[in-house]
Amino acid sequence: MILKPLVWSLTRVTVVGKERLEGLDGGFIVVANHSSHLDAPLITGGLPRPLARYLAAGAAADYFFDVWWRKGLTALFFNAFPVDRSGKGAKAGLSKQLLERGVPLLVFPQGGRAKTEIIQGFKPGAASLSISVGVPCVPIALVGAGRAMPRGVNWPLRGRRPVAIVFGSPLRAEAGETASQFSERLAATVSAMYNEYSDSIATGSREAQPGKGR
Repeated sequence: MILKPLVWSLTRVTVVGKERLEGLDGGFIVVANHSSHLDAPLITGGLPRPLARYLAAGAAADYFFDVWWRKGLTALFFNAFPVDRSGKGAKAGLSKQLLERGVPLLVFPQGGRAKTEIIQGFKPGAASLSISVGVPCVPIALVGAGRAMPRGVNWPLRGRRPVAIVFGSPLRAEAGETASQFSERLAATVSAMYNEYSDSIATGSREAQPGKGR
Protein backbone atom coordinates (compact mmCIF):
# COMPACT_ATOMS: atom_id res chain seq x y z
CA MET A 1 0.00 0.00 0.00
CA ILE A 2 2.95 2.34 0.56
CA LEU A 3 6.00 1.06 -1.26
CA LYS A 4 4.45 0.14 -4.60
CA PRO A 5 2.83 3.53 -5.30
CA LEU A 6 6.02 5.26 -4.19
CA VAL A 7 8.40 3.17 -6.30
CA TRP A 8 6.07 3.22 -9.31
CA SER A 9 5.89 7.02 -9.07
CA LEU A 10 9.68 7.36 -8.96
CA THR A 11 10.48 4.90 -11.77
CA ARG A 12 8.82 3.76 -15.00
CA VAL A 13 8.05 0.08 -14.40
CA THR A 14 7.32 -2.58 -17.00
CA VAL A 15 6.28 -6.07 -15.89
CA VAL A 16 6.91 -9.00 -18.22
CA GLY A 17 5.83 -12.65 -17.94
CA LYS A 18 3.37 -12.47 -15.06
CA GLU A 19 1.25 -15.09 -16.84
CA ARG A 20 4.04 -17.62 -16.25
CA LEU A 21 3.11 -17.65 -12.56
CA GLU A 22 -0.44 -18.91 -13.06
CA GLY A 23 -1.16 -21.90 -10.84
CA LEU A 24 1.70 -21.12 -8.45
CA ASP A 25 0.64 -21.59 -4.85
CA GLY A 26 2.03 -22.38 -1.40
CA GLY A 27 5.72 -22.15 -0.65
CA PHE A 28 8.19 -21.14 -3.35
CA ILE A 29 11.49 -19.30 -3.58
CA VAL A 30 11.94 -16.15 -5.64
CA VAL A 31 15.53 -15.81 -6.90
CA ALA A 32 16.66 -12.62 -8.61
CA ASN A 33 19.71 -10.57 -9.50
CA HIS A 34 20.50 -7.80 -7.03
CA SER A 35 22.04 -4.40 -7.65
CA SER A 36 19.76 -1.87 -5.94
CA HIS A 37 17.67 -1.18 -2.86
CA LEU A 38 14.77 -0.94 -5.34
CA ASP A 39 14.92 -4.68 -6.03
CA ALA A 40 12.79 -5.99 -3.15
CA PRO A 41 10.05 -3.31 -3.55
CA LEU A 42 9.93 -3.97 -7.31
CA ILE A 43 9.51 -7.71 -6.84
CA THR A 44 6.92 -7.33 -4.07
CA GLY A 45 4.96 -4.80 -6.11
CA GLY A 46 5.28 -6.70 -9.38
CA LEU A 47 4.10 -10.07 -8.11
CA PRO A 48 0.37 -10.83 -8.25
CA ARG A 49 -1.17 -9.76 -4.96
CA PRO A 50 -2.05 -13.31 -3.76
CA LEU A 51 1.59 -14.36 -4.18
CA ALA A 52 3.10 -11.21 -2.69
CA ARG A 53 0.82 -11.01 0.33
CA TYR A 54 2.90 -13.26 2.58
CA LEU A 55 6.23 -13.08 0.74
CA ALA A 56 9.10 -12.94 3.22
CA ALA A 57 12.36 -11.35 2.11
CA GLY A 58 15.71 -12.59 3.31
CA ALA A 59 17.80 -9.67 4.58
CA ALA A 60 21.39 -9.62 5.79
CA ALA A 61 21.37 -10.03 9.56
CA ASP A 62 24.62 -8.10 9.96
CA TYR A 63 23.20 -4.99 8.28
CA PHE A 64 19.39 -4.88 8.33
CA PHE A 65 19.02 -6.40 11.80
CA ASP A 66 21.95 -4.75 13.56
CA VAL A 67 20.07 -1.76 15.02
CA TRP A 68 16.50 -1.61 16.30
CA TRP A 69 15.12 1.06 13.94
CA ARG A 70 16.47 -0.59 10.77
CA LYS A 71 15.27 -3.98 11.98
CA GLY A 72 11.79 -2.59 12.58
CA LEU A 73 11.52 -0.85 9.21
CA THR A 74 12.89 -3.86 7.33
CA ALA A 75 10.47 -6.23 9.03
CA LEU A 76 7.53 -3.85 8.55
CA PHE A 77 7.98 -3.09 4.86
CA PHE A 78 9.44 -6.37 3.59
CA ASN A 79 8.17 -8.99 6.04
CA ALA A 80 11.88 -9.72 6.32
CA PHE A 81 13.73 -12.49 8.12
CA PRO A 82 17.47 -12.42 8.97
CA VAL A 83 19.97 -14.24 6.76
CA ASP A 84 23.40 -14.99 8.19
CA ARG A 85 26.17 -14.00 5.75
CA SER A 86 29.01 -14.97 8.09
CA GLY A 87 28.84 -18.65 7.18
CA LYS A 88 28.42 -19.65 10.84
CA GLY A 89 24.85 -20.86 10.29
CA ALA A 90 23.41 -18.86 13.18
CA LYS A 91 20.08 -18.44 11.37
CA ALA A 92 20.02 -21.88 9.75
CA GLY A 93 16.64 -23.59 9.68
CA LEU A 94 14.43 -20.50 9.69
CA SER A 95 14.06 -20.42 5.91
CA LYS A 96 13.08 -24.09 5.81
CA GLN A 97 10.52 -23.60 8.58
CA LEU A 98 8.88 -20.74 6.70
CA LEU A 99 8.67 -22.70 3.44
CA GLU A 100 7.24 -25.74 5.21
CA ARG A 101 4.48 -23.49 6.54
CA GLY A 102 3.70 -22.33 2.99
CA VAL A 103 5.40 -18.94 3.26
CA PRO A 104 7.11 -17.94 -0.02
CA LEU A 105 10.61 -16.49 0.26
CA LEU A 106 12.56 -13.85 -1.64
CA VAL A 107 16.28 -14.59 -1.82
CA PHE A 108 19.09 -12.80 -3.66
CA PRO A 109 21.57 -15.62 -4.37
CA GLN A 110 24.37 -13.23 -5.33
CA GLY A 111 24.75 -12.62 -1.59
CA GLY A 112 24.56 -8.82 -1.73
CA ARG A 113 24.13 -5.89 -4.08
CA ALA A 114 26.43 -6.04 -7.07
CA LYS A 115 28.33 -2.90 -8.04
CA THR A 116 26.97 -3.21 -11.58
CA GLU A 117 23.99 -4.94 -13.15
CA ILE A 118 26.28 -7.64 -14.53
CA ILE A 119 24.90 -10.87 -13.07
CA GLN A 120 27.47 -12.77 -11.06
CA GLY A 121 27.25 -16.44 -10.12
CA PHE A 122 24.59 -17.50 -7.65
CA LYS A 123 25.44 -19.09 -4.34
CA PRO A 124 23.77 -22.54 -4.08
CA GLY A 125 21.82 -21.91 -0.86
CA ALA A 126 18.48 -21.15 -2.53
CA ALA A 127 18.80 -24.13 -4.88
CA SER A 128 19.70 -26.42 -1.98
CA LEU A 129 16.72 -25.14 0.01
CA SER A 130 14.42 -25.73 -2.96
CA ILE A 131 15.60 -29.32 -3.26
CA SER A 132 15.42 -30.10 0.46
CA VAL A 133 11.90 -28.73 0.95
CA GLY A 134 10.56 -29.71 -2.46
CA VAL A 135 9.39 -26.28 -3.59
CA PRO A 136 10.00 -24.52 -6.92
CA CYS A 137 12.20 -21.50 -7.57
CA VAL A 138 10.82 -18.55 -9.51
CA PRO A 139 13.59 -16.79 -11.46
CA ILE A 140 13.23 -13.02 -11.86
CA ALA A 141 15.42 -10.64 -13.83
CA LEU A 142 15.47 -7.01 -12.70
CA VAL A 143 16.56 -4.69 -15.48
CA GLY A 144 17.54 -1.08 -14.92
CA ALA A 145 17.12 -0.98 -11.14
CA GLY A 146 20.83 -0.50 -10.61
CA ARG A 147 20.78 2.50 -12.93
CA ALA A 148 17.62 3.96 -11.38
CA MET A 149 19.02 3.72 -7.84
CA PRO A 150 22.70 2.72 -7.86
CA ARG A 151 24.75 1.82 -4.83
CA GLY A 152 25.78 4.82 -2.76
CA VAL A 153 22.55 6.82 -3.16
CA ASN A 154 19.61 6.91 -0.76
CA TRP A 155 16.88 7.78 -3.23
CA PRO A 156 16.05 6.91 -6.85
CA LEU A 157 17.60 9.27 -9.39
CA ARG A 158 15.44 11.95 -10.94
CA GLY A 159 13.68 11.44 -14.23
CA ARG A 160 11.72 8.24 -13.58
CA ARG A 161 14.32 5.87 -14.99
CA PRO A 162 12.88 2.83 -16.81
CA VAL A 163 13.04 -0.53 -15.06
CA ALA A 164 11.63 -3.96 -15.87
CA ILE A 165 10.58 -6.95 -13.79
CA VAL A 166 10.86 -10.09 -15.93
CA PHE A 167 9.25 -13.22 -14.48
CA GLY A 168 10.38 -16.67 -15.52
CA SER A 169 8.51 -19.95 -15.24
CA PRO A 170 8.89 -21.79 -11.90
CA LEU A 171 11.77 -24.27 -11.97
CA ARG A 172 12.64 -27.37 -9.98
CA ALA A 173 15.82 -29.40 -9.83
CA GLU A 174 15.96 -32.14 -12.42
CA ALA A 175 16.56 -35.77 -11.51
CA GLY A 176 20.17 -36.18 -10.41
CA GLU A 177 20.87 -32.43 -10.54
CA THR A 178 22.96 -31.18 -7.62
CA ALA A 179 22.28 -27.92 -5.78
CA SER A 180 25.30 -26.32 -7.47
CA GLN A 181 24.12 -27.40 -10.91
CA PHE A 182 20.58 -26.20 -10.25
CA SER A 183 21.96 -22.90 -8.95
CA GLU A 184 24.00 -22.46 -12.12
CA ARG A 185 20.89 -23.13 -14.23
CA LEU A 186 18.92 -20.54 -12.23
CA ALA A 187 21.67 -17.96 -12.70
CA ALA A 188 21.81 -18.71 -16.43
CA THR A 189 18.02 -18.34 -16.68
CA VAL A 190 18.02 -14.97 -14.92
CA SER A 191 20.96 -13.79 -17.02
CA ALA A 192 19.23 -14.82 -20.26
CA MET A 193 16.04 -12.97 -19.30
CA TYR A 194 18.05 -9.92 -18.33
CA ASN A 195 19.93 -9.90 -21.64
CA GLU A 196 16.70 -10.37 -23.57
CA TYR A 197 15.25 -7.09 -22.32
CA SER A 198 18.29 -5.02 -21.33
CA ASP A 199 18.61 -3.10 -24.60
CA SER A 200 15.00 -1.93 -24.77
CA ILE A 201 15.01 -0.86 -21.12
CA ALA A 202 18.38 0.89 -21.43
CA THR A 203 17.10 2.93 -24.37
CA GLY A 204 13.93 3.85 -22.47
CA SER A 205 11.40 2.31 -24.85
CA ARG A 206 7.82 2.55 -23.60
CA GLU A 207 7.38 -1.22 -23.44
CA ALA A 208 10.10 -3.77 -22.75
CA GLN A 209 10.71 -5.77 -25.90
CA PRO A 210 12.89 -8.85 -26.32
CA GLY A 211 16.05 -8.11 -28.23
CA LYS A 212 19.51 -9.39 -28.95
CA GLY A 213 20.81 -8.48 -25.50
CA ARG A 214 24.45 -7.78 -24.80
